[in-house]
Amino acid sequence: MRVLGVRGGSGWLARRPGFTLVELLVVLVILGLLAAVAAPQAMRYLGGAKHDAAKLQLQGLMTAIDLYRLDVGRYPSREEGLGALMQAPSGAPRWNGPYVRKADQLLDPWSRPYRYRAPGEHGPYDLFTLGSDDRAGGSGEDSDVTSW
Repeated sequence: MRVLGVRGGSGWLARRPGFTLVELLVVLVILGLLAAVAAPQAMRYLGGAKHDAAKLQLQGLMTAIDLYRLDVGRYPSREEGLGALMQAPSGAPRWNGPYVRKADQLLDPWSRPYRYRAPGEHGPYDLFTLGSDDRAGGSGEDSDVTSW
């Protein structure tokens, strides 16, 4: 590598290869613009991923509830709730669980317990989450995920 020099008042001054301050600022501005465009897209993608995860988790819980019914002969009562999938409730001698391995499987992707009603308004039981806003209805990430 050859070092270029400039003739100065006191002799040759060595110039080192590198970027100028203006070049660095241009690169930082470009990176900032890319981050400003990409961040909202990434947040929308993550929000959709949580909603899709809730659908899959709900299907798994529905399977566990159905297995509970096959063993015990009934669905968990409203009072027993989804906790009956982890610990045998009193009055369930044929309980053959646990039907879910971890307590966090009973939480939705927003770390709230799934809601369970038995008997349900839409079937023998209703299992649902109200989405990211924890309110009925909504769209996108705020929309409800239900078993019916």
